[in-house]
Amino acid sequence: MKTALVRAAVAGGLLCMTASLLLAPGSAAAGAGPGRDPGEGSYNGLALTPPMGWNSWNKLRCGVDEEDVRGIADAIVAKGLDELGYRHVTVDDCWMANSRDAHGDLTADPERFPSGMKALGDYLHARGLKFGLYGSPTQGTCQKRPGSYGHERQDARRFADWGVDYLKYDWCQTSPEESPDMWADFPGHTQKQLARVLFPRMAKALQETGRPIVYSLSACCEDLGFPEWGRSTANLWRTSTDISDTWESMLANFEAAAAFPEAAGPGGWNDPDMLEIGNGGMTDTEYRSHLSLWAMLAAPLIAGNDLRTMSEETRRILTNRRVLAVDQDERGEQAAVVTRENGRWVLSRRLADGSRAVALFNATGKERRLATTAEAAGLPGSRHGYRVRDLWSGRASHTAGELSATVPAHGTVLLRVARR
Repeated sequence: MKTALVRAAVAGGLLCMTASLLLAPGSAAAGAGPGRDPGEGSYNGLALTPPMGWNSWNKLRCGVDEEDVRGIADAIVAKGLDELGYRHVTVDDCWMANSRDAHGDLTADPERFPSGMKALGDYLHARGLKFGLYGSPTQGTCQKRPGSYGHERQDARRFADWGVDYLKYDWCQTSPEESPDMWADFPGHTQKQLARVLFPRMAKALQETGRPIVYSLSACCEDLGFPEWGRSTANLWRTSTDISDTWESMLANFEAAAAFPEAAGPGGWNDPDMLEIGNGGMTDTEYRSHLSLWAMLAAPLIAGNDLRTMSEETRRILTNRRVLAVDQDERGEQAAVVTRENGRWVLSRRLADGSRAVALFNATGKERRLATTAEAAGLPGSRHGYRVRDLWSGRASHTAGELSATVPAHGTVLLRVARR
């Protein structure tokens, strides 16, 4: 998507922000409200914390093959990423042959996946990992491979037979020229109306297989808007156009997801798209902001770099246990915006143990001093002050109430704050 389209989608999303999201400094209500019970609202009982893993698209695009996926799986295990939660390994578009077989079934691309998809799933499962695949509810995928329109139950059974644990379902090939049968079956419908029919079809088909399969909706923006029906249909839903490995794209996708904190919770998550950390288009400071912001959003953490050859600094960013713990906090509340002024953001996220994750995010191009207070971030008053942990440096300190830092351009200071 062009940057202008991304920004248009973001602007539309930000207009939906309510007074409960943009809180004045000093408001103790930041992120307040009752927490959700585990599993409440999860349409299938899965993904009670945001899914974590790896997806082939950002780095490998249509060139992915089974050796790549096996190598990534081996790297995940060898480098201990599976122990941190990175377990879903998803093959994105181009895994399937150009057409269905004589029985109407999807089959693997014979050149790049000669062993077949069940064998690949078995390889992943033998290493304690989860197997993810990609599809589309229309007549074709983004790369013009067969879509699942009219084959939902057949494809769902096929996925279950192969041992699939995660399905990314992408709104592509949506014009009457690209999906003529679909439009002929639904004359007069808009794309938004069609999506509301077709995504739930696959949700039902997946449930009918009896296999637990996490369901990811890649559907939003210009034609569809925010999928307010997502929680009744899926475990995660996109809130923005496709991410790219640039600061501007990452920031736009963060802002779009930040507009809908009330939608997220155990079993259903706002998805600002996959991580670009390690792909080379941003600085390490920007990549640390990338992970910090996704953690504050309670977003799925789906790595998109080549884990086999990543640098040591990329590994350190992706494996910061303190930051990952914020993302995976069982309370499942997305952060609220405490203040936002001239590119300086303060966000606060309530955690299960009663502490708060507080992000001081400097989206400007210059070093800035950012400040808030524990009370403004939603913590109750404390005569004895507050314990503070910087989640990137690991440094522990205490404060009477002020939370402040000098933050580099495009940087984020991420704190965990609790009463003493």
